[in-house]
Amino acid sequence: MMRLIYAPPLPFEAGDRMDRGEFLARWEETPDLKFAELIDGVVYLPSPVSLEHSDKESLIHLWAAVYAGRLGKVQVTLDATWMMEEESVPQPDVALRIRPEFGGQSRNVDKFAGGAPEFAAEVTRSTRSYDLGPKLKLYERAGVREYLTALLEEQRLEWRVLREGRYELLQADAGIFRSTVFPGLWLDEAAFWANDTPAVLRILEQGMSSPEFAAFRLH
Repeated sequence: MMRLIYAPPLPFEAGDRMDRGEFLARWEETPDLKFAELIDGVVYLPSPVSLEHSDKESLIHLWAAVYAGRLGKVQVTLDATWMMEEESVPQPDVALRIRPEFGGQSRNVDKFAGGAPEFAAEVTRSTRSYDLGPKLKLYERAGVREYLTALLEEQRLEWRVLREGRYELLQADAGIFRSTVFPGLWLDEAAFWANDTPAVLRILEQGMSSPEFAAFRLH
């Protein structure tokens, strides 16, 4: 009589190389795994998340969610899985996209998002080497139009804008970053690092009171 022998799923190890199909198959067989990324065919696993990382990620998510809440055509995601290019499955800390039915550049792939969001944000310290290395190159190549990194060590924001296929650093105006893709998406850097949520939302509200935001909302 033939007996079936249960074989537990192979665990992920940082640095493993595999294609997207194998990565997703292993993930589905590992329900306890919450976070893993495949960047250009290489597996990356995160270090434990610090309180500071969690605080900053939550603030970015709140800021983005308030903005998206005013616009039915814009969707915010938190740690969502993206099917990006043929060998990459990143999980941006926060992403904003124009919904596909409103002309956005991404699409839906089964239960995941596919392609590139218009905006991605990463909070980085221990993951700096790949957030500003392989992941930055992937986002640039895949067409993520704006990429915000919150550098915890330096307490500095770097906001990159895709221009002619290359990222350029966006300069803050009197300490306030203004998105070139999402009109009215304004971020006060000093308030962000001070964890001053009311000030962050107050500046965002100013952005959403601008004529540019009103035009974007009606378009």
